[in-house]
Amino acid sequence: MNYDNKKFKVIETSGSGEISDDFIFDYQQEGDVLSCSYSGGDIQEGMLVGSVDDDGIITFTYRQVNSRGMERSGICVSTPEVMENGKIRLHEQWRWTDGDQSTGTTTLEEILS
Repeated sequence: MNYDNKKFKVIETSGSGEISDDFIFDYQQEGDVLSCSYSGGDIQEGMLVGSVDDDGIITFTYRQVNSRGMERSGICVSTPEVMENGKIRLHEQWRWTDGDQSTGTTTLEEILS
């Protein structure tokens, strides 16, 4: 599975995450390396980088600065589901690696450009 130039929006999120449903994630992929920069809502600037395995599962780290100037970082595993309409839905399980190290889930869905 290749995520290069695919865009995803947040469908739902739980836990102590800082992203919201107005976020658009624009993924770039070269080989098995995936990256994305993002901002919006409570996030001034964020970046994720990771790898994609043969089953399309993404393992990445993220680092962001929120609107209060606080730097946050975490890890995430994102598992794809190809829906009947051919779009990709990503089921994420994440954990902050700073602060309270809380966990949560997020669901992203591919949007067509």
